[in-house]
Amino acid sequence: GAASHGPFSNLPGIDRTLPVIKGNGQILTVGDAMPGTLATGTAPVSCRGDTPTAARLTAGEITDLNVMTRSNRFRHALLHVSTSMSCEFGDDDTAVVLSLDGATRVVAGQDRVTLDHGDAVLIDRATTADFHIEPAANNCYLIWLKAQQSP
Repeated sequence: GAASHGPFSNLPGIDRTLPVIKGNGQILTVGDAMPGTLATGTAPVSCRGDTPTAARLTAGEITDLNVMTRSNRFRHALLHVSTSMSCEFGDDDTAVVLSLDGATRVVAGQDRVTLDHGDAVLIDRATTADFHIEPAANNCYLIWLKAQQSP
């Protein structure tokens, strides 16, 4: 979460994606782009960790989700899950389901798990072809990870 204004840490070689999950938002300035408002319900912002980025809170503290991966190791994609959905891996290697409100049920083959607030489950394509997410409320995130080839 963020309680104050200021610049983000300089993180070379890191890709980050940032949605606000609670609170009234922030004005985010990323590099030379025009500042934009990032609030609960708006699309997340993605940027490189070494791009100068600064935030200014608009109405009190917020809680954000900061997904970060090393760009030479993984590519990530973030999806907000608000209704039940079936998921297939495609080109991705790993999925992380994060429950942020209530109980989220995840079904993968014969395995079933219920995630409470703040719980996450890691699902690997090597052992599971597809899975189903049933969020109790509309505050669940799915993070897809794909391993990058070493140079």
